Amino acid sequence: MTSVMDRRAFISGLTLGLLAVPLAAAAQPAGQVYRIGFLGAASPSGYAPLVEALRLGLRDLGYVEGKNLAIEYRWAEGKYDRLPDLAAELVRQKVDLIVTHGTPGSLAAKQATRTIPIVMALSGDAVATGLVASIARPGGNLTGSNFFFPELNAKRLELLKEALPRASRMAGLANPDNPATAGALKAMDQMAKSLTVDFQAVEVRGPDEFRGAFSAMVKGRVDGIVVLDDGMMIANARQVADLAAKNQLPAIGFMEYADAGGLMAYAVNFPEIWRRAATFVDKIFKGAKPGDLPVEQPTKFELVVNLKTAKALGLTIPPSLLRRADQVIE
Repeated sequence: MTSVMDRRAFISGLTLGLLAVPLAAAAQPAGQVYRIGFLGAASPSGYAPLVEALRLGLRDLGYVEGKNLAIEYRWAEGKYDRLPDLAAELVRQKVDLIVTHGTPGSLAAKQATRTIPIVMALSGDAVATGLVASIARPGGNLTGSNFFFPELNAKRLELLKEALPRASRMAGLANPDNPATAGALKAMDQMAKSLTVDFQAVEVRGPDEFRGAFSAMVKGRVDGIVVLDDGMMIANARQVADLAAKNQLPAIGFMEYADAGGLMAYAVNFPEIWRRAATFVDKIFKGAKPGDLPVEQPTKFELVVNLKTAKALGLTIPPSLLRRADQVIE
């Protein structure tokens, strides 16, 4: 087991890396300035560590803002209906490449252009949502990283049930505006049946709906919650964790959720994957076609248990679960 400080040290190490990485790790034409359009589905404050990971990954490869790289940022602030206009704005700026994240942002970018290369830092279930033709041969102008979104959330439900063996009612807190949500909820419903627990989806489209959602779950006597990955959710992880604590509701979600005080997380390492996105950018700038670059899928998933939160909730985490944890927050 490692402590949560390992994760924080990783983020801090990214910043320190600014001083140590050579500025000319990649051989670009003299005087060439590459222009990247960044399409963010959430808020810059909520995604600052991830964007920093991307920037440092680019710097590792010799792309430095203010020297041979310029990035145009556009943020939807969790309002996904703004994404098409923001994507169109980046296309009008004639950027060389668009970097985006999540299914809503990736779909908006793909719909805005069929010619400008698109790199998705991370998206869920890219084949099922029509982003790519296949993992091995994505085709078109889009590639990047993808993770097993339905399977991941079904596994979270299973882990939460293991932590709460007496639980009979579970809920999935999800943003219905994210096209990847439907597949994940279906997988979770199937898992719930195998666990013989009742399962319901609780929808939230923005932070202003969180309080009402938690009130509904309390009234419905929900025993535990799975918080589904979504740009809006990740950017508001602290608010979700605080409401879960206030309402004495155990929940499992993404890494940022556990870091913010949530009980558990089962997830991929987002900063590491965002840093990897720079590799796709570099290959495309060097002449590769996005449609020929296989979509990458993470193979490592980390389990985090927040014992401080468990104590506050009056829970005893089974030793068998603790032994499998990659990180234990104490």
